Amino acid sequence: MQTAIFPKTDANRVIYGHQREEYWDEVARSPETKGWNKYYHKRLAEIYQFLIAPGQKIVEVGCGRGDLLAALKPGVGVGIDIAGEMVRCAAERHPELRFIQADAHEIQLNESFDVIILSDLINELWDVQAVFQQLSKLARPSTRLVLNFYSRLWEEPLGLVRRLRLARPTLHQNWLAVEDVLGLLRLSDFEVIHHREEVLCPVEIPLVASVANRYLVRFCPFKYLAVTNFIVGQSRIVEPTVGRRPIVSVIVPARNEAGNIAEIFERTPEMGSKTELIFVEGHSTDATLNEIEAEMARNPNKLCRLFRQKETGKGDAVRTGFANARGDILIILDADLTVPPEVLPRFLEVLCSGKGEFANGVRLVYPMEKHAMRFFNLLGNKFFSVAFSWLLGQPIKDTLCGTKALWKSDYERIAANRHYLGDFDPFGDFDLLFGAAKLNLRIVEIPIRYGNRKYGKTNIRRWSHGWPLLRMVFFAARKIKFV
Repeated sequence: MQTAIFPKTDANRVIYGHQREEYWDEVARSPETKGWNKYYHKRLAEIYQFLIAPGQKIVEVGCGRGDLLAALKPGVGVGIDIAGEMVRCAAERHPELRFIQADAHEIQLNESFDVIILSDLINELWDVQAVFQQLSKLARPSTRLVLNFYSRLWEEPLGLVRRLRLARPTLHQNWLAVEDVLGLLRLSDFEVIHHREEVLCPVEIPLVASVANRYLVRFCPFKYLAVTNFIVGQSRIVEPTVGRRPIVSVIVPARNEAGNIAEIFERTPEMGSKTELIFVEGHSTDATLNEIEAEMARNPNKLCRLFRQKETGKGDAVRTGFANARGDILIILDADLTVPPEVLPRFLEVLCSGKGEFANGVRLVYPMEKHAMRFFNLLGNKFFSVAFSWLLGQPIKDTLCGTKALWKSDYERIAANRHYLGDFDPFGDFDLLFGAAKLNLRIVEIPIRYGNRKYGKTNIRRWSHGWPLLRMVFFAARKIKFV
């Protein structure tokens, strides 16, 4: 762990801190204003509520009166502020939360959190890197750091607003570019998951503010005019895996795949402490069910279970398999064997090493076998790749590759949040990717060789299935992008 780069007795920093403390004490004692910044903070709260699920253990540094922290409905909420009057005010307003007076440069908390928040704070800090390093002590491998800060472009407009007495005058501010903050986070053991520009219109103008802040700010050139930048980061701490060999569940949706079953048993590698094969048979018209039962009898040493779908579609088959899996890690393997089972340990390694929390196969890097993917299917995949990358704020090169892996605990969080994104994905790929992005999971893509199907015909109907997928893109745009 890095140490702070300033001495605790740094006289200039101490003077700077006292000035901030006095200023915010005075703000806390003053009547709350109903100026233009009231709408701005309301909009910030909406964005934070989208990014952070309720019920988590959250600490907000620079919490002010505690209203943002309370709006997130944490399971455990801790607010930290340099101003004693702010802490007193926050404790009176939100007695269900815990508030502490402390300088952000010298936080003394012997506990870790699910989420760390800094809202409009780094513009005020003496040493941003030192504070980030302090915050890394409150993080564990799954911790998310969510912060927003004023765009440098708004330095003069905000200064003018304050000179006109339309907003309270402030002390000297830092004006950092996004690249500055990204670099400081990397130096402080945080990895950035994604960045987004927010709040094009900080004043509550009916209709105009809603259109500007939900829609226009998502497009060039308007996004470069936004008031604030949001960054979601993750601690780079890697949890030791020595002695922790997870159980791996490989879910195999199988419909009309009788000719591939024996190879699946033969080629699927043993992974982790043990590997269970979970077949979900989907109303086949060939001998798929009989073949699975026969191979289970021939391979009594294999940990294998069989379920029959009650509904239809691969998405339902995947959810059935996940619901019945006993493993710590869930991996999907398509029964057509166009993705070789031998690559599955690569997906496991991504999760166990901490390099990613959601491993997604990519078929569009290496050359495919000649008949592996039809031309219009390839075009569709490329279209959805571009659409997803824009929607999710993370590069997604192949959305419909069936091979995906994630921790079961993360899948349970996705399933619990499914009501927000809907449940009409016929394949299950969008459901998982959208869910992972909503939870700010770090998505890592793994290039694989995509081969020809050797038995049977594809179950994908590109035109009839394409419309529900397109519908889900528009639905997700409303639920994820235009919030």
